[in-house]
Amino acid sequence: MKDLNNKFYPLYEIIYTIQGEGFFAGTPAVFVRLGGCDVGCHWCDIKNSWDKNLYPQKSTKEIINEIKKFNTKTVVITGGEPLIYELSDLTCFLKNEGYKIHLETSGAYPLSGTFDWVCFSPKKFKKPDNNFGKNANELKVVIYNKTDFAWAEEIKKTVNSECKLYLQPEWGKREKNNKLIIEYIKKNTEWKISLQTHKYLDIP
Repeated sequence: MKDLNNKFYPLYEIIYTIQGEGFFAGTPAVFVRLGGCDVGCHWCDIKNSWDKNLYPQKSTKEIINEIKKFNTKTVVITGGEPLIYELSDLTCFLKNEGYKIHLETSGAYPLSGTFDWVCFSPKKFKKPDNNFGKNANELKVVIYNKTDFAWAEEIKKTVNSECKLYLQPEWGKREKNNKLIIEYIKKNTEWKISLQTHKYLDIP
């Protein structure tokens, strides 16, 4: 593993839990959450991840050694906004260790690294990098207000034909927006609903 220690990332946390959202909801996975984000979603539930300077710089080797402690071969790289960083080093060595690698990103930065699954969750606050949608296996649009449905349709035009399409209610407005999303999907059947099941089930 030549030069394995040369790439460092600000590490917010590594946790072994259950994926709560989207296509892989219900699947056990190790989440590698990197610190640092400039997208600025006002409803973000992990705003304390935004400042990368608050978190220790960990080497690729340290991160992989921590991941190996857990009973899964699925790793989700998330943030913050993970694509602020060049991820080729980290994903290369994860692949060499036999892991399936998922990415959760707003798409605000160009894709770096090698992934088995890319969850593209764009935000109006910092629009996605040009043509990012072509990389997406899953499009997940958070619905905060009614105008977000039109935003979702615009973003849908940028993804490939095999991409899975999800609308997800913003947690703080779920009681109202669940109903809106259900009615919308009944009329626009290419979409599915994604719920934050980890919050309903109180899973970390």
